[in-house]
Amino acid sequence: MTTAAGRPALGAPLVERVLARYRERTLAELLRHIPEQSPPYLYDLAADYPTRPCKGLRAALCLATCAAFGGRPERALNPAVTVELFHNGFLVHDDIQDGSELRRGEPTLPARYGVEVALNVGNATNLLGLRRVMANRRALGGELAWRLFEETELMCRQSLEGQAMEIAWIRDNACGLTSADYYRMCLKKTSWYTFLYPCRSGLLVAEGAGTDAARLDRFGWYLGAAFQIQDDVLNLVGAAEEYGKEIAGDLWEGKRTLMLIQLLERATPAERARVVRHLSLTRSQRGPGAAEDVAWLLDRMTAYDCVAHAQEAAAGLVAAAAREIEAVLAGAPAAADGRSDGGEDAEEAAQAEEAAEARAFLLALPDFVVARGR
Repeated sequence: MTTAAGRPALGAPLVERVLARYRERTLAELLRHIPEQSPPYLYDLAADYPTRPCKGLRAALCLATCAAFGGRPERALNPAVTVELFHNGFLVHDDIQDGSELRRGEPTLPARYGVEVALNVGNATNLLGLRRVMANRRALGGELAWRLFEETELMCRQSLEGQAMEIAWIRDNACGLTSADYYRMCLKKTSWYTFLYPCRSGLLVAEGAGTDAARLDRFGWYLGAAFQIQDDVLNLVGAAEEYGKEIAGDLWEGKRTLMLIQLLERATPAERARVVRHLSLTRSQRGPGAAEDVAWLLDRMTAYDCVAHAQEAAAGLVAAAAREIEAVLAGAPAAADGRSDGGEDAEEAAQAEEAAEARAFLLALPDFVVARGR
């Protein structure tokens, strides 16, 4: 595995190991709280997306941040489940809005069961997430539970606004966007719920309701933008068997990615007119020549180095994220190495070892974000 800058992602095995361990913990807790009694096509399907092969990045970030800053990850398990439930609820709704056919290598819920079922399952998944937010009051106390509720409301608001921006661009056939517009959308749609919300939740559980939860915001913003760019790049040039979603789906859907914005800026007037014409139609409105248009768009993006430009931008964002997390962790109390000298409790030694590994995970994550294949 290599980074966008072409160097080896040396922390990849550690990141994969931590992701797998925290995913296992989170998934077990998530499934424990899905109601066993269910009307047809409701709670049973709420477990569908979470149990498909995935990284579990958001929940892992919540748990790792908690551990890295001196907290006990088991106290952050319920907030991690909350993060994962809202994430999967958003995915169901995204698949409806985008008309997506594949999710994690399998048919999407709307493709398999229809929009009516999928919409209800997405709503139910978000309801289950809300129930986990409510459960924090009993497990963590009223003051901290309220802070976590405020963080959840803020995340939902930012994510919905970011999604609205992207939908409006497609609906209004916006073809004069700038890179700054794209980054603003990334901050709202991707950075908030993929990085800022999990990090802020984990930090609050570790340090209490009075802590400054914004200390990791720049880290989360930079990493979220890089993550979205890598997602967009993989959609164009990723390996289909690893990516697990439709290759070039963004071009079929008219998504305003950094590469598309660059193409519109760099194309000749005749080429730009063809791009605008393609974007003016919905997927269902395009005729039999649509596949040729999509192939042509990808060819033009390659010819104008749009993908390479996006990868360079992601590499710069990753470098900025790495500097941020290094600075924040340098100012936090040092984690012990986890080795017992006989005078400390074995549980404390295990907690110190997990804290040290969580810090290493956070430090290795930036390179991992742009080296991943899905």
